[in-house]
Amino acid sequence: MDYLKDRVTIYEVAKVSGVSLATVSRVINKQGNVTEQTRLKVEATIQKLGYKPSGLARALATNVTTNVGIVIPSANYVYISNLLNGITEVAKEKGFVLTLFVTSYSRSDAIAMVEKVITSHVDGVIIFDDQLDREDIEKINSYSVPTIVINNKITGNRIGCINFGYEHAVKRMLKARYEKNDMKPAVFLHVHNAGRLLARIEKTFIDFHNDIKVPYRIFNVDDSSERTYLDFMEYFKKHRKGFFIAYRDSIGAAIINAATDSGLKVPEDVEVVSIIGTKYADIIRPNLSSFYINMQEVGKRAMYMLIDLSNGELNEKAYKFESTYTARKSTKE
Repeated sequence: MDYLKDRVTIYEVAKVSGVSLATVSRVINKQGNVTEQTRLKVEATIQKLGYKPSGLARALATNVTTNVGIVIPSANYVYISNLLNGITEVAKEKGFVLTLFVTSYSRSDAIAMVEKVITSHVDGVIIFDDQLDREDIEKINSYSVPTIVINNKITGNRIGCINFGYEHAVKRMLKARYEKNDMKPAVFLHVHNAGRLLARIEKTFIDFHNDIKVPYRIFNVDDSSERTYLDFMEYFKKHRKGFFIAYRDSIGAAIINAATDSGLKVPEDVEVVSIIGTKYADIIRPNLSSFYINMQEVGKRAMYMLIDLSNGELNEKAYKFESTYTARKSTKE
């Protein structure tokens, strides 16, 4: 994009000056153990290159309070709370201040939040909102704000990303199911505006069944356990068997409860799998089969990547967390 402004890194200053990164850091932060001649040489290089130390880089060397912006779609979900726990743990360790920017699952709201992030003058930002595309991220980045994007594959000079791998695990689970000749109707629960992750998994589900030429169903539900329970109380009046893939644990629990209250047995009549598994998968009765990614570790990784990105030290700008599948009592495996 033509509005991007290249940012000189501390590495370039050190290279042009012919000194170490530590020496450049000491000059920037006015620390001792630097000769006058070296100090003047580094300062002249900084002026020549137009180097601007990032807030995060200064904070690590001087303990100055630094503000990191966190963009999330909601704080109500358990997996988002786990993500925030990981981010907060590292922020506390490094003495950073966090500012939350909470969006809804809408494109217009996400765009409005971009403007708020820019005007807040944060020193770095972690974004977990897949309503934003590359141009939106680069707009933030053009203001020299290091950015880590979660669940969206975008990288750049000052952009790193973390992605989730569910597709292979979902295919393995489905393949194992059909190898056991379990022919209950397969039903994927579609949630409107749930984002790219659910859309990718839904496509994997559809493509898999089309490839093996086995029929399937897509069932539209609200992102609400209460509403889903009522919908499935009606559903089970006509359909007495099924294999259901739900977005979250609470949605999966709603299906299990509706099945039980309709006189059906889990997993003999109804099987349920949750995509976004949390600790509640073990609490629900019967225990819910689910996919799992440690979101607290995702949060910690995002913070450490942001720090390295700010210092020009992030060599691998894309990192992927693969999900694992655990079969519990809500399926026959």
